[in-house]
Amino acid sequence: MAQWQWIDATGRKVFSDTAPPGNIPEKNILKRPAAAPMATPVDNAGAQGAAAAKPASAVPTQSVDPKLEAKRKEAEKAEAARRQAQQDLRDKARAENCERAKRSLATMNSGVRIRTTNANGESEVMDDNARAAEMRRIQSIVQSDCGPERPRPAVGAG
Repeated sequence: MAQWQWIDATGRKVFSDTAPPGNIPEKNILKRPAAAPMATPVDNAGAQGAAAAKPASAVPTQSVDPKLEAKRKEAEKAEAARRQAQQDLRDKARAENCERAKRSLATMNSGVRIRTTNANGESEVMDDNARAAEMRRIQSIVQSDCGPERPRPAVGAG
């Protein structure tokens, strides 16, 4: 019987005879059915001795159903395409955030008066403290979105 084992989003180990959902990262998959050793007639024959061995033509050369293997490969391709599409969306969002932050930082550095709207909907001129705080916030966005993408820390890592 095929058995999968993975760690879900909440950190619990999950055992199932079906594959994990697509949102489970590859590193969280602990065991796959294909990784489990399968007993074949060759293994049994070796254990019983050479006299009981079957001729090579009687030993199946492929233990995986070709249709099943084709479906598995197709599912892997679809999953890879889905992951690539998600990565492309993240990359596009980072690039847009980077450009927006760079423009905002240039505006802040220009020295022009900046007007903002307060919680009551009233227009206010940004004072020096608010300008400095906003510049720090924008600079952190530039650092995070304009450089190479850094790996995100694992959930629960401290």
